[in-house]
Formats: sequence, structure tokens, C-alpha cells
Amino acid sequence: MSPLRPFHLAIPVHDLELARDFYEGTLGCSTGRESKKWIDFNFFGHQLVTHLDASKRISKIANEVDGDRVPVPHFGIILKKEDWESLSQKLSGTNVNFIIKPRTRFKKNAGEQSTLFIEDPSGNALEFKSFQNDSNIFKR
Repeated sequence: MSPLRPFHLAIPVHDLELARDFYEGTLGCSTGRESKKWIDFNFFGHQLVTHLDASKRISKIANEVDGDRVPVPHFGIILKKEDWESLSQKLSGTNVNFIIKPRTRFKKNAGEQSTLFIEDPSGNALEFKSFQNDSNIFKR
């Protein structure tokens, strides 16, 4: 397999300036190209594009995962442990609404991971996680 390349993900948002405040201000993502209808963000080295959709509907579907109601759909990033802890502390000091508060799940199993879920101002669910051991990311 070739070296990991940045992904590109486009998501709908109901307000571009609220998206900018959240992704740039709260998460610290830098911006790239933009227009009146979309903004590119550097989402931890990946290209996240927020597209204006004033009619965006929020999904309330969730599946149970290790005792949590995990929102569907969601997206996120796997961070190094120290980066996850730093982000977790930063977010805990803001008015961000946690869907799932920072915690460790699948304790003492191959998939043990620290995780937290938040949502952006348009209701897009984001997961930030860190594995005890990155070699276990796809381990069954």
C-alpha cells in the first residue's frame, strides 16, 4: 500500500460564518480557498470543505457502541495520544456541546481507544479518537 494521502471530505453547513468560527476558531483549522458558497479547511492535514446548504437537516440516528449512542453519520480523525489529550482539555474549557464526553472505550481490548464526540454548529457529528496502540486500529 502506498503512503497515506490526505482525504477530501465535503459536508453541508447551514451557515458558513458559524462553520468558520467553529473549524478555525474552536478547532484551530486553517482555511484555504473559499467562495460565497464553500470554505476549505485544513482538518489535521486533510481537506475538509464546508458547503452552504441552508436547508441542512440534522440526523438523529445513533447506534450503540460500548455503551454510547454514537451518531450516524459522523466523521473524525485519529490523533496521537498527546494530541488527543490536548484537544480534549481545550474543548472541555469551551462551551462546546459534547455528544459523548471524553472517555476510554473497549478497555483492555485490542481496540482500546480514547474518544470524544462533538457537533459543529450545523449538527455535523465529529469524533476525535486515539488508540493505545496504532497497530490495533484495524485489529479484530
